[in-house]
Order: sequence, then structure tokens, then C-alpha cells
Amino acid sequence: MKRLGLDATDIRILSAVQQHGQLSKTRLAEIANISPTPCWARLDRLKAAGYIRGYHADIALERICDFTQVVVTVSLTHHRKADFDRFEAFVRGTDEVIDCIATGGGMDYVMRVVTPSLATFQEVMQSMLDAELGIDRYMTYIATRTIKSGRASVAKLAAAGRG
Repeated sequence: MKRLGLDATDIRILSAVQQHGQLSKTRLAEIANISPTPCWARLDRLKAAGYIRGYHADIALERICDFTQVVVTVSLTHHRKADFDRFEAFVRGTDEVIDCIATGGGMDYVMRVVTPSLATFQEVMQSMLDAELGIDRYMTYIATRTIKSGRASVAKLAAAGRG
């Protein structure tokens, strides 16, 4: 995908949407410090270019139910494209895996898995093993509490990229 030349106003719009989610045309224009019509046109252009993937609510799960959160590192036996593709397709279809990143170094993937119980987590891992995804080894780390959770700062990263 071709990158658009983003200016400071585009970055302000993206930062506002990242921090606040969907905003009214007037409120977004106030934050971006431009008039509403050009602000909305810029937002439409940023959406069309794929800079905004969606809008999400940050739900306080701990207020709704008990759950188990586990960080899992995974190493595959083989490192062929087909092996990675098969593993990644399985992960994409597994609702309990809420984050998965491919890594370089000792492990191939780091996943965050959220389930109602430890027993359910074990079932998820067993289904991965039963699917013969070529998992060589995995390590699990039970999360006891979240210290910080957030998103990268669009404004800081964009500023650093220009410097």
C-alpha cells in the first residue's frame, strides 16, 4: 500500500481518533484545529488509505467475569512459508488468541490468550497441538495482573520518523 504524505494535521486527526474513537465532526475539527468540512474530508481520505482499521471499545473484562490470561511463546519445528501460513491461519481462526506477533530470535510467535479458565486454556493449546501445526515447543506465562496496556503514540512515532 502506498503511503500518503501525512502532515501535522493528519497526525492530529489520527491521534484524536486513536485516543477518543469516533468523534463528531465538530469535536474532531476542534482537536485537529481546522474547520469541520476539510477535517472530515481528511478523515475520509485517511480511512480510504487504510490508516484507520476500525473503532474499538476498551471493555473492563474484570468487571464482567473472571478470566485467565496467558502469554504463550511458540517455536515451530520448521521455518518454511507453508508452516508459518498454516500456523497463522489457525491462530486467526481462534477467538481465544487475542494477540499474536511474529518475532525474530529464539521464538517464532508471542501470543496472548484469554479464556474463562485455565482448563479452557489447556483445551485451546491441545487443539493447536492436535491440528498438527508443526509446534516444536511452547512456553506459557500466566498473567496475574495488567500493569499497562495501551497503543503506540501516533504523534511521537511520526515526529521521530521525521527527525
